[in-house]
Amino acid sequence: MDGLKKIFAPVDMTVGKPWEDIVIFTVPMLIGNIAQQLYNTVDSVVVGQFVGDNALAAVGSAGPILNLLIVLFVGISVGASIMVSQYLGARNREALSMTIGTCIVLTGIASLLVMVFATVAARPLLEMLNTPESIIDWCTSYLRILFIGVAGCAYYNILSGILRGLGDSMSALLYLLVASGLNIVLDLFFVVRMGMGVSGVALATAIAQGVSAFLCLLRLTKLKELFELKWRYIRLFKSHVKNIIRLGVPSGVTQAIMSMSMLIVQSLTNSFGEMFIAANVIVMRVDGFAMMPNFSFGTAMTTYAGQNVGAGEYDRVTKGARQGTGIAVGVSAVIVVVILAFGRHLMQIFTDTPELVTLSMNMMRILAVGYVAVAVTQTLSGVMRGAGDTMTPMWISMVTTVLIRVPLAYGLVYLTRTPKLPQGERACLFISLLLSWVLGAVITGVFYKRGKWRKKAVK
Repeated sequence: MDGLKKIFAPVDMTVGKPWEDIVIFTVPMLIGNIAQQLYNTVDSVVVGQFVGDNALAAVGSAGPILNLLIVLFVGISVGASIMVSQYLGARNREALSMTIGTCIVLTGIASLLVMVFATVAARPLLEMLNTPESIIDWCTSYLRILFIGVAGCAYYNILSGILRGLGDSMSALLYLLVASGLNIVLDLFFVVRMGMGVSGVALATAIAQGVSAFLCLLRLTKLKELFELKWRYIRLFKSHVKNIIRLGVPSGVTQAIMSMSMLIVQSLTNSFGEMFIAANVIVMRVDGFAMMPNFSFGTAMTTYAGQNVGAGEYDRVTKGARQGTGIAVGVSAVIVVVILAFGRHLMQIFTDTPELVTLSMNMMRILAVGYVAVAVTQTLSGVMRGAGDTMTPMWISMVTTVLIRVPLAYGLVYLTRTPKLPQGERACLFISLLLSWVLGAVITGVFYKRGKWRKKAVK
């Protein structure tokens, strides 16, 4: 029993070997992120195999809009995680309790706003993106169901972010695995047994996310040795709201910018027809798994940097950043080799259409090497965010997506138009993404070396 408690105990990342702390914290979070990615992936596999390629395209086309309209939760989650990790490092129990209570109330308000606005806006946004008539009804129903149940998604992301800020990545993993298993069972039940199609996978995801959120809340009520989750703390504290907004808004804006760029490029993607849309969905699903180690190391570095900055251990932050980046790059290199060697088998999970498998694999080969560059970007950005500097990663994201990726995508497609390819070369969409990743890594490295993030700790 004591051994089990030790596994699920929050990790103090201000002591011990930095690389060990980072790896121990990252592994369960990586498994959890993979499990979370299964939500959308299982949706895609089920509709692709049991409904058809057009249904697969519908689920994928809805993704950018879904990401755009949940940026409020991204901001709250990042702000909460940074504040929680720094206050934990500083051993400030009162501030920690106030931060968590404020986050719970803010999440409820944000959920209500998104549910009302996004449910109404879903179809107009799809029409604006020239979504093909053959899939727009499916896209609309998928989005509306997810937005009606958005509170589950919101609270899971915020509460699991709080748990990670406290150094507890194991609990978030356990609850997400339970929810992922439930999601798979419900997907098969609603789609195969009930014949609900795309609406069925959306309903399954909404229910599963609600379950994971409830389990995270239960876990927080058990951590009384770190903070108090009492009614007097479940309200908006002005100073904490300001800090959450200051720290979280740049990350929310970053997510919004990325989602907007995806929407703009999605319009270009849609112009190539249903087959390319479906191929893009498959590539992005595999990409989602390939990116998981990078995102996991990035989040781990945020918690690591936050706790050590809170404790005033800046030399330890620098040492951990160097070691964490090295490990992340090594893991990404292995993933690139696996994708290049076994990519076709991964594509065949989603569809048995040979043309679609070949097209997807060709696009995946273009992106593969870029994952090493993203490893550098994510880990160093995580360090800067954990220290309280969320503005620098935001500006870097704006430059790489708005000023580099989108113009490159449209420009290269335009320049490759020929009588044989009147729409241009499809591969240019992925070439532009690869180039933006590489430049993003270079720019992030430069700003990390400048060291201004050292002066941004929460007061």
